[in-house]
Amino acid sequence: MPDASASETKGQIPTNLRLLLILEEVARAGVPVAPSTLADALGLPKPTIHRLLATAEEEGFLQRDIDGRSYGPGRRLRKLAGNALSSQRLRTERLTIMQALESEVGETCNLAAPGRHGMVYLDRVETHWPLRIQLPVGTQVPFHCTASGKMYLSSLRIDKLKRVLTWLELEPSTERSITGVAELLEELAITRNRGFSTDNGEFMENMVAVAVPIRDSEGRLLTTLSIHAPRQRYDLDSLIAMVPQVQEAAGRLEMLARS
Repeated sequence: MPDASASETKGQIPTNLRLLLILEEVARAGVPVAPSTLADALGLPKPTIHRLLATAEEEGFLQRDIDGRSYGPGRRLRKLAGNALSSQRLRTERLTIMQALESEVGETCNLAAPGRHGMVYLDRVETHWPLRIQLPVGTQVPFHCTASGKMYLSSLRIDKLKRVLTWLELEPSTERSITGVAELLEELAITRNRGFSTDNGEFMENMVAVAVPIRDSEGRLLTTLSIHAPRQRYDLDSLIAMVPQVQEAAGRLEMLARS
C-alpha cells in the first residue's frame, strides 16, 4: 500500500523528482514491484513509468526480478543504501555498539547485507586475539553456507525463497556445506523458528558462527549481525550461548537504523 507522501504527489510530480520517487517506492516495498503497481502508487502514466524503469535498469539502480516483469534494487541502489548507512555519525554509533559486543563476547563481530550473489560485509570489529579469521569489509560470502546468508534466506517469503533456490548454486565450500534444496529448506525453517542462524564449519572448516537479523520498522530484514570464531577457541554450542548478547546488540542497531 503506497504511503501518504506518494499519494499526495499524484498528478503533480515534477519531472526531476519522478525517478527518485520510483526508487523510493521500490525500496519501501521490500519486494519486487510491477510497473502497474508503481503507476497506481505514483499516479504516473504507464509509458512514463516504463521509460523511467528502463533508464534506472540500464544505469544499474534497479534490476529486473526473476519473473522478468517486476523490479527490485539494483547494484547502484544497494551501494547507495550502504553508503547512506555508513555516514560518519551513524557509523560511529554503529561501531560503538559492535565494539561493546566484541568486548563482551571476545570475538569478531560482522554486519552484512544481502547482495545479488551473496552477503556483503558492511562493517566489522575484530577480536583482540592474534588468531583470527580475515574477512574484510566488502567481502562477499555465499548465502547457503554462512550464518548471515542463511539468516537472510530464512527471512524470505516461502514462495520467493523457493524461486531463489531454483537459481542459487549450492556449491560446497567444505564437506559440511548444505548442497541439497530439501535439506537447506529444513535448516532455514529451524532458523526462522528460533530467530538465529548458525554456520558449523560450512563455509570454512575451522570456523563457527552465529547470526541474528536487524529489521526495519516493518519487520523486514535490513542486515545481519554475526559473530564468528576459530574452532580452536569455541565450538558451535559455545557461540550459541552468546546469542542473547548478539540479539541485544542487534536491537540497539535496529533502534539506530530507525532513528
